[in-house]
Amino acid sequence: MAIERPDLSFSRKKTDFGQGFYVTPIKEQAVNWARRFSYKGGICVVSTYAFPDTPDVKLSDNIRVLEFDSHSFEWLDFITNCRLGMPGDETWDLVIGGVANDKVFDTIQLFFDKLITAEAAIARLRYNKPNFQYCFKKQTLIDKHLRFKSAEVIK
Repeated sequence: MAIERPDLSFSRKKTDFGQGFYVTPIKEQAVNWARRFSYKGGICVVSTYAFPDTPDVKLSDNIRVLEFDSHSFEWLDFITNCRLGMPGDETWDLVIGGVANDKVFDTIQLFFDKLITAEAAIARLRYNKPNFQYCFKKQTLIDKHLRFKSAEVIK
């Protein structure tokens, strides 16, 4: 369904960057997310948003942003803690970085299970081009800056 007004109370907690509303600038990734979360035989819809909504709004202005520009030890540690439901992600308004998709998650699972070290996990992940996501963690940020533009039914 189209999501014109995202509501964080419907968000899952143990995800890559914790509870939040996730968006991506990569259409193929958005389509895959929509298909993954559609009910059997249901309609898949990709919603499009504008952010920030005005040129004078900068992410650094009173918005606490955590950005990961690569698969790093910090990224792995943050995702591990979020997926385990550990505290620490709630201090951020917006988290930006790579997706722990199925290929990446296989490596992360080996790390979770203590079958490989963090160093080995990062070495494996260097060969994966990260998909990209924004996680809006505060409802006030969504309400103030994220603007619904359109919705597209995916066939």
